[in-house]
Order: sequence, then structure tokens, then C-alpha cells
Amino acid sequence: MLNREISDDTRRVARAAARWLALLESGQASERDHLALQRWRDVHASHEQAWQKIQALRSRFGGLPAELAMASLDRPDQGRRRMLKGMLGFAALAPAAWLVSRELPIDAWRADLATRVGERQRLTLADGSVLDINTDSALNFDAGARRLTLLRGEVALKVAGSAPFVIETSQGRATLGAGEVCVRQQGDSCQFSVLGGSLQLQASAYQTQVLQAGQRVTLRAGRIQSTQSFDTAALGWRDGVLMANDQPLGDFLRELDRYRPGILRWSPALESLRVTGSFRLADTDQILDLLAASLPVEVHKRTRYWVTLVPREKTA
Repeated sequence: MLNREISDDTRRVARAAARWLALLESGQASERDHLALQRWRDVHASHEQAWQKIQALRSRFGGLPAELAMASLDRPDQGRRRMLKGMLGFAALAPAAWLVSRELPIDAWRADLATRVGERQRLTLADGSVLDINTDSALNFDAGARRLTLLRGEVALKVAGSAPFVIETSQGRATLGAGEVCVRQQGDSCQFSVLGGSLQLQASAYQTQVLQAGQRVTLRAGRIQSTQSFDTAALGWRDGVLMANDQPLGDFLRELDRYRPGILRWSPALESLRVTGSFRLADTDQILDLLAASLPVEVHKRTRYWVTLVPREKTA
């Protein structure tokens, strides 16, 4: 048992070191990230050892030509094969680092709960409340205090009982009794959409507002920007469905992009095409195929993670 615990811990530390390296290689690491890495290295000697090992591997094997490595893998020496497979893994790390940093951003590592791109979670709390976490989201959660802090992404909370539940974001906070709300935080804006019951909202700039079912408010810079009605049936992501009703294709693709790892691009000429339907999020490649079958669109796939949509060429 002890050996297994040591082995599991070693793997955990190695994975953490690889994630830190991926973040630095992505070119998106901030000064705060560098300081956080240094703190992680200082926490335990095993962290620093793992970091030094992964740095040494990157330095030694990062420039290994893929053709030479692949040819060497065909040789019978098993020790060499294992070593070169490791080389290839680390040589591939740098160009893939941006993908890792998108799927596992630094705030997700520090959060109590987090989902990767394309992943969704549903949790049933002890009191019967239900928490849905959408793709690429991170939050801190205290069930005892009935408090949720959304760091990034989107959640839906259906509160059971009458005890209030507090939801905090960088733009403001909301208090919800028995009812249901969806909260989405992206960049410098945040949306609260009430699906059932009522919600007491306080923006960071101390504005307050009570929202009823079917109302949505947008916050930006800590202030209430707009209040509008919305279709509560449109939030199909909780059931794994992306819905569109005569929606501009550009808007639909921007929403779909949240659920796909990698790069999704499209020609500006496709922006104004209209799309209607219900699409299963479990297979986003199939969604693209369905778009190509129903619209004058071609899907070009360089890889699974690099897809471009262009207008279909007219045939004579």
C-alpha cells in the first residue's frame, strides 16, 4: 500500500510539473503565474526535483527530429525504444502547450471544482440542490456556507429548500432562495439568467435589482448594463444539447467553439447564414458534419484540433 501511495504521489507531482511547463511554453504565463510556480517548487523537495527533471528533458530532447526518433523506435533495443518514446513525448509538448493551457488553465488547478473544454458535470448536493457545471469552467464551492464563487465559465444551480444560496462573481453577487439560476462569466462581463423563483442581485458598484423567472441581466465593470427577457428552454447545455432557432451561423459557431478543444475558424462570409436545430454536444465533429450537410458550407480538417469552415464552391 505504501509503495502504491508513493507511486501515485510521484505521478501526481510529475503531471503537475508537466502542466507548469505547458503553461510557460504557451507564452501566456503572467508574472503571477511565475510566482505561483516558484511557490509550488518551494513547497516540497519532490516538486523541485520534478521541475528540474522535466526542464532537463526539454533541454536535452526538445530539438530531436521526429523522423530520426520514429526510425529509432523500430530498432529492437527495448531500453532505447522506451527512452525515445519519452523523448517524443517531451518534444511534442512545446507545440501542444497552447492546447494544454486552454484545457487546463491555471485557475482551474486552484479551484475547488473545474471542467475542461468539452466537459460538463452535474452534482446533487446533500439538501437535494442540483449544480450543473458547463464546459471550461472553474469555481470555489462551500456547501456548508451555501456559497459558490464562479471564477470562470458557466454554472446552473437549482436550489432546494428555502435557505438562501449566495453566488459570487467578479462583477457582483446574487442571493437565491428556492429557484433556479444560470450564471455565465466570460472576460469582463457576467450574465445572471433566472429560470425559476426570484433572485436578489447586487452589482459590485452597489446597484441592486430583483430578477424574476425569465429575466436576464448583464453586468460589466461591476455595473448593471442591461435587463432583458430570454427563452428558458434555450439553456439546453444542461442536458447536453446546443439549440439554435434561426440563429446567425457566426453566433452559433462562437458558442460551439466553447465545447471544442483546439482551433475552430470560419470565413466571414458564413457569419450571416442561419441555422436552426438541436445538436448533441457529445459529438461536436458530428455537429460540423450536420452543418455541412444542411448549409452551403465545407469543413476542412487539418487535424481533429484544427478545423476551418469555408463557403462551398459552386459547381457548374
